[in-house]
Amino acid sequence: MEQGVTTIPETDAAANGFPEGGREALTVLFGSWCVLLCTYGLGNSIGVFQTYYVNDALREYSSSTVSWITSFMQWTMNFLPIIWGFVFDKYGPQWILFGGTITYVFGMMMESLGTKYYHFFLAQGIVCPIGASAVTSAAMSCLVTWFHRRRGMAFGIMMSGSSCGGIILPIMIPKLIDRVGFGWAIRCVGFMFLFLLIIANCTVRSRLKPEEKPVDMKEYFRGIREPTMMSTVFGLFLVFLGLFVPYNFVILQARAQGMDEELVIYLLPIMHAVGIVGRIVPGLLADRVGRYNIMITIATLTGIACLALWIPIKNDAGILIFTAAFGFCSSGLTSIGPTLIAQISDIREIGARTGTAFAFQSFGALTGSPIASAIVDARGGDYLGLQLFCGLAIFASAGVFASARYFQSGGFKLQKV
Repeated sequence: MEQGVTTIPETDAAANGFPEGGREALTVLFGSWCVLLCTYGLGNSIGVFQTYYVNDALREYSSSTVSWITSFMQWTMNFLPIIWGFVFDKYGPQWILFGGTITYVFGMMMESLGTKYYHFFLAQGIVCPIGASAVTSAAMSCLVTWFHRRRGMAFGIMMSGSSCGGIILPIMIPKLIDRVGFGWAIRCVGFMFLFLLIIANCTVRSRLKPEEKPVDMKEYFRGIREPTMMSTVFGLFLVFLGLFVPYNFVILQARAQGMDEELVIYLLPIMHAVGIVGRIVPGLLADRVGRYNIMITIATLTGIACLALWIPIKNDAGILIFTAAFGFCSSGLTSIGPTLIAQISDIREIGARTGTAFAFQSFGALTGSPIASAIVDARGGDYLGLQLFCGLAIFASAGVFASARYFQSGGFKLQKV
């Protein structure tokens, strides 16, 4: 059951023109998949950069100091959609896609020239995510206009692009660094991204025409007064507080436990290979049994994976089991999250309300890894505190999503919500 004053009911989907498939919709889906491979795919590979910076380029800095580079990257990517949402609603996606592509690739080329901390911070922490957030926001906002009943499935397929990036890039980048050096490794990735984003510029379109309307900042915060929206946004904040911790630190932790170097580089690819299934299957189930129901379930399972699997393991096999379990359970969190906002929003306000949600969750992405890294430093290199922090944050989000479900459905009834 999907209800609420701003929601378009399932039965009205056809009347509102949602194709739910067809050549145009699938073309947009493919272009959006290419975008997510480039943007979230690189974000899912931040452990590679964290390891390279700590062990090589920025080895004179502490792990917690270095982690601010990748954390600021995640914050910028998630905060700026609050701006791109308004631009999308007023002008459409094309200029956002074009400008974002140029900015993102330029940032990659500048990062390839970096030698000092501030070089990497400016390029990877600011310039790259400005462009990445623009193209990602445009792709997500466009896809929403083509799917309603099958939105969970569509977002799951789109987000599988980030998992594919998370498989390819953590293997590709270290191999290229060994062969041609860091600079040319990043340039090669930049040229690959340019090719994929050109495809996205040619294929991603919104079904709705942009509306000329004055800037109304109340649009961004009106939804926060709604209990369902407020609870959903806070739940997403908690998810992002813990979500990127394993991506950032599982490689460092595995090395600290003595895992073989040839095996270490495959941890993130394993996590994301399993994550492809973990994004698509929850999306299909969400369309059938309810998006809030599935979000609560996978948030609970992800928290359990961190607390019951990651903490006790002391060997290579245990790390591999946790990596696969976390990859499967957590991948659906990022693909189902935007569909929750879409479910409780008017289609004409999707850009602004999604931007608001992303802005709030960005502060979780910004602070999560530095807090976790500071915990490790304070405990003399022991990872137990980090693991507890990650698991408890995500586990707590399940309770918050349950409260959002309560507000949306009017009770704890066994129904599709």
